Amino acid sequence: MSEAMLRPTCQDLGVLPCTLDEGVAARAAIGLLVLATDQTMEHEFRALVRLAGVGLYVARLHNDSQITPETLRAIAPRIAPATALLLPGLKLDVVAFGCTSASMVLGEAAVIAEIRKVRPEVQCATPATGVFAAFRALGARRVGVLTPYAPDVNRAVRAYIEGRGTEVAAFATFDKPDDREAARIDARSIKEGIKALSRSTALDAVFVSCTSLRLAGIVAEVEAETGVAVTSSDHALAWHTLRLAGVEDPIPGAGRLFTL
Repeated sequence: MSEAMLRPTCQDLGVLPCTLDEGVAARAAIGLLVLATDQTMEHEFRALVRLAGVGLYVARLHNDSQITPETLRAIAPRIAPATALLLPGLKLDVVAFGCTSASMVLGEAAVIAEIRKVRPEVQCATPATGVFAAFRALGARRVGVLTPYAPDVNRAVRAYIEGRGTEVAAFATFDKPDDREAARIDARSIKEGIKALSRSTALDAVFVSCTSLRLAGIVAEVEAETGVAVTSSDHALAWHTLRLAGVEDPIPGAGRLFTL
């Protein structure tokens, strides 16, 4: 008997019936614009936005690893092309832009205008809009700010926060203007920085500024130790995008903000 005769015959079942559901974003579809050098933001979002039916879709845009006012301003014309890569032709509920210092140097309105060149009807968020929404929700008027930035960017960030009517009562920096190094600042250093700010004066909240800094894994612990509400660029932005998308579920272990 030949080898061909011994091989089993393939049973071709043809086209089978299937049912289409709403996909992984049955409740909300969130688009996230992440800087090319960012090592942290997707990790933080996936730790925080862990709800069934909420889809997270990411596009990256070019940036310089050195964080200066000039390199931040250069990001503006790259926002719309990156937005165009997010689920073209499909619905998004929110598009979130992932750079705190750029959203403050450029201004939230300018960032949102770039997104809406491509997605004119979409809800938009930046770390700045997210953290101001978080301050309002937390009733925070006196805040401490912790950053990895160099002095010129720190001045811009502090001025922007104070210009929006929030008192910066304490400020500290790790002075790591290279985004590749900022992402490697460890959780212990961030926790100790938050605790130092909370000890320095009476605060309503501490804001950890920069999407490269990690907070999701320590936020509940450090809030319990300091008695102060704590949020960060990624933390506030994740919460704000969910609320803009109409998703209001509390998320256990994600800090005080995610109970509101």
